[in-house]
Amino acid sequence: MTTLQQPQHPVLAAVVAITDALDEVADANPTFMVTPDKAAALVEIARAKAQLAELELRVMATADDVAADSAARDVAAWLHHHTHQRPETLRDDLRLAHALDRTYHRVAAAMRAGDCNSAQAQVIVAALDDLPADLDPEIRVEAEEAMVAYATQFDPTRLRRVGRRILDVIAPEIAEAEEAKRLAAEEAHARKKTRLTMRRVGDGTTRISAVIPDAAADRLATNLEAFASPRRDDGTRTETGEYLPYARRLGRAFCQMLEALDPARLPIHGGDATTVIVTIDLDQLRKDAGIGQILGDSPITAAEARRLACTAGIIPAVLGGASEVLDLGRKERFFTAAQRRALLLRSATCEAEGCDIPGTWAEAHHWLAWAQGGQTDLENAALLCSHHHHRAHDPAYVHERLPNGDIRFTRRR
Repeated sequence: MTTLQQPQHPVLAAVVAITDALDEVADANPTFMVTPDKAAALVEIARAKAQLAELELRVMATADDVAADSAARDVAAWLHHHTHQRPETLRDDLRLAHALDRTYHRVAAAMRAGDCNSAQAQVIVAALDDLPADLDPEIRVEAEEAMVAYATQFDPTRLRRVGRRILDVIAPEIAEAEEAKRLAAEEAHARKKTRLTMRRVGDGTTRISAVIPDAAADRLATNLEAFASPRRDDGTRTETGEYLPYARRLGRAFCQMLEALDPARLPIHGGDATTVIVTIDLDQLRKDAGIGQILGDSPITAAEARRLACTAGIIPAVLGGASEVLDLGRKERFFTAAQRRALLLRSATCEAEGCDIPGTWAEAHHWLAWAQGGQTDLENAALLCSHHHHRAHDPAYVHERLPNGDIRFTRRR
């Protein structure tokens, strides 16, 4: 039995009655209930949970004094300490409690009647909070009433979809304009949040983590499905015939998609269309166990290099054949793509001392300025990142090439 005795407030009296009633059926075995009784019990328990959840939220909304008595940050922190529930769940509950208490009284009433559970209430409140701040108050009331009515038909997932389009239902005359503004705000938010990181794991794999706009994710998914489709037997099984899980198929599809990209259609990257440069000795290429190097310090096997040669544009380490002139002298001011590739082979990073900015991000610099008679050839070229390229043209600095090929910058005294 509960230890609460002679409660003075009806809320506490109701809690005592509920716990007493539960104590009475603590040993009851539902196995022998008839099927209709089990079905009725399950539905009524769900309704009772919604009602009890609303009662808890109603108390939480007014329980600042409980937290203050023990100097807790708020009642969510106090409950976490005393009931050992998840703190993030309790913080969500407290936000919902304040929203129902201050603003969304119809949602609270639906929970009290058992017609809306707490998960649905979270979705409804989120949808209503997303409505335009300057929306007519009467339309906002209609939106809340409509969402509460939909809670008797839809689960939280479908209710969330309805919430995104609720203006289409109650105010179609303004819905399109408001949706356009909302989408514009979402797209701006997505651009701000977009990021991608790559971290070498150290076992031959790289972990990629990304946050990208939904539209870009949809395009990526469509492209990957072209490679990972279950109809493609070559992409859904391992070499031993084992069926690949979907996540692994997507991973393989991503690699295939990168290899299938047409370099000629990619943006200019450091003065050259993006190209994979593999350096490998001819003798190594002929060996089964040979090793090559992708520019950027990524070693690959000779077998992988031979495979790439079948589908990708491989630039050999020796440049300067009849088709690509490396030294143009005074005929051209700007360095060519072939010259840049030769510079990358000379230095995979910015040539400034201690700088590790990748050479593909760097700029070709005339050691002796072209305007001063310097030629556009490799002997007069240096590969510098944007920062060091600016310093090379900054009269406040002098620069010199060291015996090891690095370029040292020193501020003038």
